Amino acid sequence: MKTMIQYIVSTIIFFPIILFFFTYVIWRKRKKSNIQSIGRASDVTTFVLFFSVPLSISSLWGGNYSGIVFIVAIFIAIIFTYIDWRTKKEIKILSLFKKIWRLFFILLTLSYFVIWIVGLIQSIINYVMI
Repeated sequence: MKTMIQYIVSTIIFFPIILFFFTYVIWRKRKKSNIQSIGRASDVTTFVLFFSVPLSISSLWGGNYSGIVFIVAIFIAIIFTYIDWRTKKEIKILSLFKKIWRLFFILLTLSYFVIWIVGLIQSIINYVMI
């Protein structure tokens, strides 16, 4: 049972798109709004992407890059908070957090796909060279 849970968690971490579609289907059945379902699925997937992106980088090229990902995330959150404070003078925490979290989803998803495409190209080049 323990190994089965470990395989499921490992699959979700290495393929967060599965979690995105699974969460989307569940929210789509509960709520009829397509936009809200996509939003909830992206919120859940963002949390997994914070672990998936550094793990993908380290499995392809070695090294530990999770600290860099978290430092960049904090830096982006600081910039967004500053911009929100300068434009609105009153910060609405939930609205700000939602904007930052959705931006993280976009950035981490793009970086996830770029990392996998570069890793795939690298593997093909290594295979052809051998």
